[in-house]
Amino acid sequence: MHTHEHLPAAPWAAEPAELARALASNRETGLSAAEAARRLQQHGANELAVEPPVPAWKRFAAQFRDPLIYLLIVAIAISVIAWAVEGAHGWPVDALVIAVIVLLNAVLGFAQEAKASSAVAALATMTQVMSSVLRDGQVQRIPSRELVPGDVLLLAEGDAVGADARLFQAAALNVQEASLTGESAPVEKDSAAVPPDCALAERTSMVFKGTAVGQGSGRALVVATGMATQMGDIAGMLEAAAKAPTPLQREVGRVGRMLGIAVVLVALVVMATLLLVADIDGMGDVVTILLLGVSLAVAAVPEGLPAILSVVLALGVQRMAKRRAIVKHLSSVETLGSASVICTDKTGTLTRSEMTIQRVATASGVARITGVGYVPEGEILANGDVPPAPAQRAEDIVVLSGGSLANNAQLRRNAAGEWEILGDPTEAAFLVAERKLGLHQRRRQRFEQLREIPFSSERKMMSTVNIDREHDDERVLIAKGAPDVLLERCTHARVGMNVVPLDAPMRERILGDVAAMAGDALRTLGVAYRTLADGEEDADDDVLERGLAYVGSVGIIDPPREEVAVAIAQAQRAGIRVVMITGDHPDTAARIAQELGIRGVDEAGALSGRDLDALDDDAFAAAVRRTPVFARVAPAHKLRIVDTLRAQGNVVAMTGDGVNDAPALKSADIGVAMGINGTEVSKEAADMILADDNFATIVDAVREGRGIFDNIRKFLRYLLSSNMGEVLTVFLGVVLAGVIGLGGGDGALVLPLLATQILWINLVTDSGPALAMGLDPTPDDVMARRPRRPDQRVIDGRMLWAVLQIGLVMALVTLLTLDLYLPGGLIEGGRSLDNARTAAFTTLVFAQLFNCFNTRSDHASAFHAPFSNAWLWMAVALSALLQVAVVHIGVLNAAFGTVPLDAGQWLTCFAMASLVLWYGELRKLLRHLLRRRRRAS
Repeated sequence: MHTHEHLPAAPWAAEPAELARALASNRETGLSAAEAARRLQQHGANELAVEPPVPAWKRFAAQFRDPLIYLLIVAIAISVIAWAVEGAHGWPVDALVIAVIVLLNAVLGFAQEAKASSAVAALATMTQVMSSVLRDGQVQRIPSRELVPGDVLLLAEGDAVGADARLFQAAALNVQEASLTGESAPVEKDSAAVPPDCALAERTSMVFKGTAVGQGSGRALVVATGMATQMGDIAGMLEAAAKAPTPLQREVGRVGRMLGIAVVLVALVVMATLLLVADIDGMGDVVTILLLGVSLAVAAVPEGLPAILSVVLALGVQRMAKRRAIVKHLSSVETLGSASVICTDKTGTLTRSEMTIQRVATASGVARITGVGYVPEGEILANGDVPPAPAQRAEDIVVLSGGSLANNAQLRRNAAGEWEILGDPTEAAFLVAERKLGLHQRRRQRFEQLREIPFSSERKMMSTVNIDREHDDERVLIAKGAPDVLLERCTHARVGMNVVPLDAPMRERILGDVAAMAGDALRTLGVAYRTLADGEEDADDDVLERGLAYVGSVGIIDPPREEVAVAIAQAQRAGIRVVMITGDHPDTAARIAQELGIRGVDEAGALSGRDLDALDDDAFAAAVRRTPVFARVAPAHKLRIVDTLRAQGNVVAMTGDGVNDAPALKSADIGVAMGINGTEVSKEAADMILADDNFATIVDAVREGRGIFDNIRKFLRYLLSSNMGEVLTVFLGVVLAGVIGLGGGDGALVLPLLATQILWINLVTDSGPALAMGLDPTPDDVMARRPRRPDQRVIDGRMLWAVLQIGLVMALVTLLTLDLYLPGGLIEGGRSLDNARTAAFTTLVFAQLFNCFNTRSDHASAFHAPFSNAWLWMAVALSALLQVAVVHIGVLNAAFGTVPLDAGQWLTCFAMASLVLWYGELRKLLRHLLRRRRRAS
């Protein structure tokens, strides 16, 4: 711990003098250089712990930790052994092909994950700032990493806070803590002690490492450095939050294990059957059986699956990048498609993070100001959406110009021509509203500021004294602050162009307007003024700020993004629950949630972090299940909410932009960070970054993810049914050899397909067509479905039944073609074994190509939008041409045991293979009719 041994447990509740004694520090002179050096040696540098980087070779080796990869490595070993037993002639082609596929998959995975770095390291990099301190009575500028407990920290506007510190002086001090607490508005700070049990966002006597001073100045005693700071706590949680495998990773692992068992069983059964039914004549037949077993093992495993999966996901990542979503991990795209809950931060994610004046309440009525954010475009409208009457407009002008006079912010265009602010966002809201009315130039020309009475949290107001050049250089005091505080100092009110006494009914009306705006979760500020007598501008502050005329009040809010409401509606229609988790005020959070259409907020409202702390585990879980808005929450709350949602069986996406979001981003199934306003910490902890900070992009990603999952099921259905066709062809061909005329009269071992032919089928049909199937366009109804359940298998019972049926049909049409050309059997033929086997081989290849169109959908006809995927047609055409080549090119004839076919045989092969497609169409039609009958009954 980098804290002092005798420090009180809650320094925010202790008096500064007590802390100074505990820290052995002097608030007037600070620490001596020697003592600071000693403490730096004792406590260590003011840095966050950084995990050592994982070596590249370890990250590359990790790519091979996959059940399918293990299976393929075993297949390589068996292939090499079989090749060696056979005499090691030529190259072990099958082993080399599988090895290349395994290596390619590892390279793809390594290249994608090489971009990710440690989120804790990003925290450390982010917080390397300079700090001003008192050392030996002198102000010094030192690197923040050299701060120690007991240092006197000097704070000024624009400074980054270098350590957690207890304030003992504060002048109009506001600190931006959104990145730590999620609070959108600057936090007013002062030196007064606060209760020891108050929430992090309410510790107004403290400043925290990683936050920034927005306004004012202060002095504070450093009480915690390094990992003992609040940011250090977050770094610790981030390090401890284990990243679970994604649903797709878990499912592919399960498929790998299932196929591994199936392959062993298939190879053993087929080899045992061959050994039992065939006459074994020497070692050559044993080697032939062993080769066939290995070939079937390779045939039964879609060895291209890992590479195809990586390529399909990588292409999905590229499509998302074009939509301004940067995906760091391939499987994250599919994971987001499975999301059942999106937990989202409010500030900067659902809202613009730009304070905006929405209403102006004066004696003549309430007006609204259109436009949002810092772009000064909009107008002022009274009731009925008409321009205000002259008297009301005059009042509105005084309110907005007065608020802009009592102001230290700046509104300007940057080098890119975009509007930006310097200073307090709430003060900037007045400048934007004033510019919308076109008043800023006249104010600048008319008034000159003489002095300022700064804002403080005790006073809750600020004032400026100005020269009014249009009225004989008279002095005018303009005050801005909390409406109730200003009213206590007011004796008059502005009505139109006149100033009248402030009576009780008018006072009640003003308070009613303020209450109405506060009820709508608007932050309220009032504006008042008075003309000073000659020489009065030098009077005491308290005297100057008396006898004011109240002009009006404004309602300010951080407005929601316009596109977010549509995106939330789309997500909720897709069965995805949207939950807001924010550090902001519960009323503000609930109002924004209502405005955005988040379901459940009207019934359940918002729960605060303090409410959550009062719940036991069961009540907490129940609250998480029903509550749509969590406000005033700490980083630990966010993490617990996400973990609870996941424990309840949800696939959770978590969005955020601040340091406070990082642990939950890492713990969620998929973390989504904001690219523009997001901190480096949140970007590193997340799986996906939104380059445009647009919540709507998440919905696009959900759609993309669901489409990718559909395509994964398509090519899995295709690969498994095609491979099942190969396995059943060999198995049934051996078992039924005598029936189809395949068995020789001398009992010699005769196979329906050669091992090299099986490997060729895999090479031709398992790569290009399967990959093209992964590029199928996303169907229109994909966002009309509910999210996939976490326990829903990619390969479920229905898919396995369909795979078995299609595989059986493939085997039967292949063996029927073989029987058609062989002498004897069910159908008398007159061709040679090589000719008949080539025809059967070709029929099986074309049956698998027909199966591409059959497996594009489990329910829609293959003739529905058949040309929507040009890549599939090109892949099928290429595979067909390769099969023609292996049948008619001499060198390939010798390599694969084929002979040329005549035109009649090609036509027969094509027709027999097409039966797979017609069977699939018949099956879908029957299922459709059965569903219709069930609905009718």
